[in-house]
Amino acid sequence: MNDISPIRNVTGCTVLLLSLGAGMAACSGPEGHPLAARPYDAARQVALNAPSGSAKADPERPLEVTAKGGDGRITDVTAVDAAGRYLAGELSADGSRWHSTGPLAAGTRYSVRVATEDAAGAPGLRTQTFETAVPKNRLKVTLGPKAGTYGVGQPVTVELSAPVKDKASRSAVERALSVRSTPAVEGAWHWVDDKQLHYRPKDYWPSGATVVVHSNLEGVKVGKKLYGGAAKPLTLTIGDRIEAITDAATHQMTVLRNGEVINTIPVTTGKPGFSTRNGVKVVLGKEYYVRMRGTSIGIPEGTSDSYDLDVYYATRLTWSGEYVHAAPWSVGSQGYANVSHGCTGMSMGNAQWFFNTVREGDIVKVVNSLGDTMETFGNGFGDWNLAWDKWRVGSAVLNGTRDGAGPAVAARLAPLV
Repeated sequence: MNDISPIRNVTGCTVLLLSLGAGMAACSGPEGHPLAARPYDAARQVALNAPSGSAKADPERPLEVTAKGGDGRITDVTAVDAAGRYLAGELSADGSRWHSTGPLAAGTRYSVRVATEDAAGAPGLRTQTFETAVPKNRLKVTLGPKAGTYGVGQPVTVELSAPVKDKASRSAVERALSVRSTPAVEGAWHWVDDKQLHYRPKDYWPSGATVVVHSNLEGVKVGKKLYGGAAKPLTLTIGDRIEAITDAATHQMTVLRNGEVINTIPVTTGKPGFSTRNGVKVVLGKEYYVRMRGTSIGIPEGTSDSYDLDVYYATRLTWSGEYVHAAPWSVGSQGYANVSHGCTGMSMGNAQWFFNTVREGDIVKVVNSLGDTMETFGNGFGDWNLAWDKWRVGSAVLNGTRDGAGPAVAARLAPLV
């Protein structure tokens, strides 16, 4: 008995496989399920309000698809533009009408696919392409900074050519802007004013990160008859984490690279009446030579506080003229007293070292000064002086927005010393 049972099992399995094969063949034949049939041409069954040929559709008008004749219904509509963006829409319960619920993009080509079924349940298909008109008003988008390598404090910036004020329009702008960091970090946009946004992570960028910024605003409706324009993608590389911490009380600057102290420098900061701003500042640029004059910041010529100096190895921190720079005239006070007009001064050799060590986007933090805290916006990048929960409030997507929030960008004033 045991010798013949395996043979019986094999035979049974063979019969079962043959039965399954026959069933599968039957299902795939002409008498199969209606959904397996090749869709018929539904061109006469549905109508689109989009033009054909060279005519352009008005992007201000919604796209509509309607069933004709009452002998079938629409089951699905897909509309995709040339950038791969899907157009949101709504299908009526009886399948007689579909209409777009989101705005069409301007100046692009749409591919529309309409699925239908007739009274017997057989599937139909109609496809059509059309182009939308190019808008007269385009919102120019400028991504910043320029591509390159920056410090961990560098914010991403967006400049718009026209004001965007209401929450819905700001949300449309934000959702079309993408910032991707490798490794990934939590970050958010903040509206500085009606024409300017900044993006920063919750904490500083990771050292060695790659940050890719992309705008998908081209053709996107931002406001009434206002559509986004094209912008080139931007890639930033983040360098070592360089932090210079200046203690105005001890008159010392401590410079760290990736958390390790690499130099301690005796300095002088702003004297009473010209106290250096406290808080976090971001290096804006480096200038080998700058002529600094007191008259440019309102100090009368010939007074005790007036100056006209040739300054070297100047690292800019604010647009109003605060620098870290060489101050050979105050070497005797460096490490002991604050005698400058707001800048951080050091010896020629130390200033040269600092100048060669830092790059745009690096962090300079001042503590224990009698001055006010660095402005968040308008005089450089004081973005890091705003707590994360308050930063998020400036996003139209995350926590709403305040129309016209933020000060105008300050004029680029003359330097201090």
